[in-house]
Amino acid sequence: MNENKRGAIRINSLNLSYIGIDENNEIVKQAIGRTLNISESGILLETHFPIDTGQIVSITLALEDDLINMRGEVVYSRAGNEEKFETGVKFFEMVDESQQTLKKYIQDFKHQA
Repeated sequence: MNENKRGAIRINSLNLSYIGIDENNEIVKQAIGRTLNISESGILLETHFPIDTGQIVSITLALEDDLINMRGEVVYSRAGNEEKFETGVKFFEMVDESQQTLKKYIQDFKHQA
């Protein structure tokens, strides 16, 4: 678990699937990545290729038995370790149920740490 200047608690997480979406809501790329950390406001992904800044992504994340679906915008993508890329995504859409599940997961993790 990390706290940072954004004020949101960020936790380490697991694998996920994501879909790149264009301005017409059409799928442009579909892949699997790994979360490096996540908060209620965004996620840091590890991918095998860069994702363009401004790209809209639809993300499905498995937290134990729950699937959380969210949409966000790529705010940066930079070279990471071992020929992988780190991509920061800021959430802008998440249904209430997914938001509550993520919030509960973060709180539970915080209490365990």
